[in-house]
Amino acid sequence: MKILIVDDNPTNIIIIREILKKEDYSDTVEASSARGMFERLGVSSPGEPADPPASDIDLILLDMMMPEMDGIEACRLLQQYDNLKDIPIIMVTAVGDSKKLAEALDAGAVDYVTKPINKVELMARIRLALRLKQEKDWHKERDQRIQEELKLAALIQNAVLSPPIHDALFEIDALYRPSSELAGDLYSWYPLGDGRYGIILLDMMGHGISSSLFCMFIASVLKDTVSTYVEPEKVIQELNRRFNMLYIDSQLVQYYFTAIYLVVDTKYKKIDYVNAGHPPALFYHGDAPVAQLNAVCPPVGLFDKIEAQTQTISYEQEGHLVLYTDGLTEAVEGTQEEQLDWLKRKLHGGHLFQKEEMERLLLDEALSAEREDDKCLVWISLKGGESKE
Repeated sequence: MKILIVDDNPTNIIIIREILKKEDYSDTVEASSARGMFERLGVSSPGEPADPPASDIDLILLDMMMPEMDGIEACRLLQQYDNLKDIPIIMVTAVGDSKKLAEALDAGAVDYVTKPINKVELMARIRLALRLKQEKDWHKERDQRIQEELKLAALIQNAVLSPPIHDALFEIDALYRPSSELAGDLYSWYPLGDGRYGIILLDMMGHGISSSLFCMFIASVLKDTVSTYVEPEKVIQELNRRFNMLYIDSQLVQYYFTAIYLVVDTKYKKIDYVNAGHPPALFYHGDAPVAQLNAVCPPVGLFDKIEAQTQTISYEQEGHLVLYTDGLTEAVEGTQEEQLDWLKRKLHGGHLFQKEEMERLLLDEALSAEREDDKCLVWISLKGGESKE
């Protein structure tokens, strides 16, 4: 345990050092000025922006009244450095002015002792400050471990997202920006054979650890569910059954997710879908007005059973279909109708996906607001070719 004593009076340093030595705190270092303190802490010029390396000092006993720079100013400057601001500072002062003492505490000091030094009082305050620092260090280490685990979880979560597909009659890609390390949006797609593809985009309520865990559960059952049931209404109903298996009696919040699941058949040029409480997908087809794939049933997880009916749309010409989560539109100011009109305008144009342009037009503009929710967009390009009857 290393303690730094800072005082311009050599006698005061000797007194404090001897008190500490008799209490088995013999590992002490001294500085005769605030500048000397900063030099010992690795700061050559107090106030410079560069953060010094982590210090081996565990506590600072800092004299309040010193020439050139007093203890209060030194304490205030010390708080600018991330590697130093958590070192507890006990102010040593002969001043009984309550305003000055309050100013010292506001500047970052954790406590103070008055001169002449009372041995019992000094040691009690040192032990308290060191206990608090030990507890704070423990919390910092724990938080660091949690952050590292969250980063690992985010990498795993990102790994389950489907890669782009580029086929002769069909292309699919996505834009995705989570609001935090862990997100509540998930997209996946699966080739079903004979020119068909099963595609899902879902948005779990909230975001963070809980939503991410629910998303990972859904991701673990998606492939089996899609390949077994295929038809949109059956897939949504099975996901609802699986999700309700996670019910917890003491759970204060009822989790659920909105989803849109569709099967694109490039051979017969049709799209079967179920929209479970999700924002409407947008379908651009030739010169026809933008079609909306609106919700046809409640979100998944709200009820024990869910009634869903598959909807079908057909296409003859080239087109594109866009699925998205509400975090994208809600980042733009205006009513829901105005937000949807904004998105329709941004997505109008060529049918092939221009990823960099879409990032600039959509995500960068939407992110001018605060990032309060995950933002996801899935783009499906439907290419030409003769349909099969």
